[in-house]
Amino acid sequence: MHDKPTASPVHRAWAAGRHWLECRTVDRRTLDLCVPLICFALMLLDVPGLAAADNSLNGISAAAVLAAGASTLLLRRRLPWIPYVVALGLLGWLHELTLIQFALYSVGRYRGRAAAIVATLGYGLFAYGMFLTPGWPENSAATLMEFLSLVVPIGVLAAGVGVAAYRQDLVRELEVQQGRTAALQAVQQERLSVARDVHDFVGRELTLLAVRSEVLAVRARGEAHQKDFDELSETARKAHRILNEIIVQRAQERDATPGIDALAVLAVEGERAGSPVELDIDGRAAALSPLRQAAVYRVVQECLTNAVKHAPQEAVRVRITLDGVHLRIEVCNDLPSTVPAKQPVSAGTGTFSMEERVQAMGGTLLAGHHEGKYRVLAVLPAGV
Repeated sequence: MHDKPTASPVHRAWAAGRHWLECRTVDRRTLDLCVPLICFALMLLDVPGLAAADNSLNGISAAAVLAAGASTLLLRRRLPWIPYVVALGLLGWLHELTLIQFALYSVGRYRGRAAAIVATLGYGLFAYGMFLTPGWPENSAATLMEFLSLVVPIGVLAAGVGVAAYRQDLVRELEVQQGRTAALQAVQQERLSVARDVHDFVGRELTLLAVRSEVLAVRARGEAHQKDFDELSETARKAHRILNEIIVQRAQERDATPGIDALAVLAVEGERAGSPVELDIDGRAAALSPLRQAAVYRVVQECLTNAVKHAPQEAVRVRITLDGVHLRIEVCNDLPSTVPAKQPVSAGTGTFSMEERVQAMGGTLLAGHHEGKYRVLAVLPAGV
């Protein structure tokens, strides 16, 4: 039998260092500030040479120009082409190669392979044009190959590292999405199992209740309680039909969840239950995807149900707004002035279900007392 070879000290040190880095995260704002500072610190090493060159800059003005160029890296995530263009300008004016490395990395890192190729070719052509310009570079490389061997690898390496980081981000995002999908599938399977159990057991009891009520109605024919038994039987049959529609059909995903347009129906139902409902819906909400409209509907539905149960006769205000890239769902109602004589029937899982739905879409949900009212505030990506 062969023994498994042991890892060398170098491999063990590398694995330990990699694990240490993976277990630690750097705040994004801190990183965005450190990158320009690092670039500026590296460019400061060239200040003496820039001050001595024929460009009318002294040490202070050269440092100021380099600082302004490095500050454009603050835009590298959203607008990486800006530091790229500025870097080409510094390359042609001051022969500065440091910023272009950071700029090419940023283009590859945040715009992908195609943009990195275009940026690298543009950099190479620009540098070649400068090579053909008299007096640039100062000592002029002996041959074109010597010049390209110095300039081209810098750009290719920087852009290549950026593309590799971009691909790594895609892999990580894919892994996160796969994890979320697996979790949602597990939740869906559990819900299907619960739906079957509820349908089998609760449906059976409702059927027995309906049959028993009909029998009692027949026995009480001609008596004062016959109408009551008939109503009880009809209620049991209606409950059974609703059970089949909601649990079985929803679990099998045969029906689509209502969207923004159906909120008016919820408001009417809430008013019939004794809780006036005021709807304030942003007109742009109609452009939301069906998935987000379904989330809005479910959150508002649960909030109105809770308001009817826990704060009957109190007005409810529903406000749906689009704030930039965020969708805000806010439902407020006044607190009841008196404690209900009977505690409402509640499983206590409504708020948890709302929070689970909102978090599954990358949002947050807050529920509780706020300025003398009970408020539910959900914020999630608008996706428009």
